[in-house]
Amino acid sequence: MVSRRQDEQFDAFMTASWPSLYRTAVLMTGDTHLAEDLLQNAMGKVYKSWHRVSQVEHPRSYARAILANEVATWWRRRSSSELPVETWPEPTSAVGLDDQVVNADLMWEALSTLPARQRAVVVLRYYEDLSGAEIARVLDISEGAVKTHAHRALRALETALTTGAGNERGPQA
Repeated sequence: MVSRRQDEQFDAFMTASWPSLYRTAVLMTGDTHLAEDLLQNAMGKVYKSWHRVSQVEHPRSYARAILANEVATWWRRRSSSELPVETWPEPTSAVGLDDQVVNADLMWEALSTLPARQRAVVVLRYYEDLSGAEIARVLDISEGAVKTHAHRALRALETALTTGAGNERGPQA
């Protein structure tokens, strides 16, 4: 049972943590609506155990780990019912956007082609600036696995961005 004081503490924690965790969820899922749903589920779990979570040194890290598990669970469920497509849909036109936005779109397209675990490692390392040990704790994998996933992801991103640079449709996977 959460007391009124703990309820207020959780509200303050959620208000402060939501933007960062939401950004992480969006980068991991590629979908703003799905990211919000998964983050709400994760925050519900954090709230249920707030009496314990509030005692740990870094409650945001705990919440991030729960979020990563929510995303991984969603990917596992999705992958069992996902069907491949014959062709890629036509992308929307980037006419009139400056180079920075176009480059960000290309990066996002390339990032979205990575397997879920590799994407999670890249997001946690390069967007959340976590160390290898922190990523290993969040994803419940070894530091060696973090390095392997990061290496493979960066190679795949480099390939996708290099081959997509001269292609007006962007990287294909």
